Amino acid sequence: MRRPVAVLLAGLLAAVFLATLAAAPPKPPEPEVRALWVKSASLTSPAAVAAMVKSAKAGGFNTLLVQVRARGDAFFTGGLEPRAEALAAQPDSFDPLAETIRLAHARGIRVHAWMDIALVSSATWLPASRAHVIYRHPEWLMVPRAIAREMSVLDPQSQLYLDKLTRWTKAQGANVEGLFVSPIPADAADATVAVVADVAARYAVDGIHLDYVRYPSDEFDYSRAALEAFRDDVLSGLDEPARRQREQAVGPDLTAWPEALPDRWRAFRIARLTDLVARIRASVKARRKGAILSAAVVPDPAEAESRRLQPWGEWAQRGLLDVVCPMAYAADRDAFTGQLSQATKAAGPQAVWAGIGAYRLSSSETVENIRLARRLGAAGVVLFSYDALVSPPRGLEYLDRVSRAAFAQ
Repeated sequence: MRRPVAVLLAGLLAAVFLATLAAAPPKPPEPEVRALWVKSASLTSPAAVAAMVKSAKAGGFNTLLVQVRARGDAFFTGGLEPRAEALAAQPDSFDPLAETIRLAHARGIRVHAWMDIALVSSATWLPASRAHVIYRHPEWLMVPRAIAREMSVLDPQSQLYLDKLTRWTKAQGANVEGLFVSPIPADAADATVAVVADVAARYAVDGIHLDYVRYPSDEFDYSRAALEAFRDDVLSGLDEPARRQREQAVGPDLTAWPEALPDRWRAFRIARLTDLVARIRASVKARRKGAILSAAVVPDPAEAESRRLQPWGEWAQRGLLDVVCPMAYAADRDAFTGQLSQATKAAGPQAVWAGIGAYRLSSSETVENIRLARRLGAAGVVLFSYDALVSPPRGLEYLDRVSRAAFAQ
């Protein structure tokens, strides 16, 4: 039986299409990302920025993650938060982020704005500007479970409230890095999203890099605002009789709600942080479509979620992050391999840039970790940090040795 002409034509077109695909040249692989984390201390003058970009280029690095929101401040001009105190000696016309972009792009180096999300202040040195978030909105600051009841009866706008939280945090300096803004109060989340969106809208950054997008530990946030939000979330799905019954069962103490529903409390806090990341992504992509959204994360995904309430594996799987940067700072080779292997598996389809704690390694050990990262499938590496590596006792020779051994063609 003859096949219809239409069928024959369809087969011919399919064959031509497949032949065209076979003849098409393969897409070239993405170039390896060779990045440096650059702390804000290297952005405090035009000379410092110029020296940093020059060193990065000489060292064969093609990407800079520059810390422009270090502690609820701005290492750029016209931001929504106070200008960084470290820039006080510079004229207002000096814009560290704009200058970095100008010099780096001229040399073919990409620039990502590194922004600390939740950590907004040291507990040892408080910001001088009264416009800082810890003074404007102390009610947004995360509170630990240990002092939750005491804090819940204080007026957040009183000096006693901030003093008590600061004293407790300072005493826990080995475990808690400073004062954190919560992702739970709606206004706090709105403000955080706005700060990131502002940078994405006004600067030709190649990406936004999130750091401290987590809780200090699973013992936070027991602030009054967070506890009230949790109570309201629990009650929102109930009819009036069930609401009254639940409220009577739990009692008037806000801290009793997490105790009564511990699993739901954990899930609630994680969900609020995940929602913040999703909102940041949407705001960045709306303003700078091609910008890469990355995050520095605790390398062990199980530990990240259980101890820091940072479910970055879920974020990667859902496509909320374009790139994951596990902070695999282990000095031991086997430990580093284990950290990066776990992270690469958890990241799924998303790219991994291996965070290497070069500050605690010899140049040869850093080179070995770069080679290990390649073998484990990492799309790039990020060294922590430029500032530590160019300072004594290492000096510029360190980056030169790494470059010659790891990046030479």
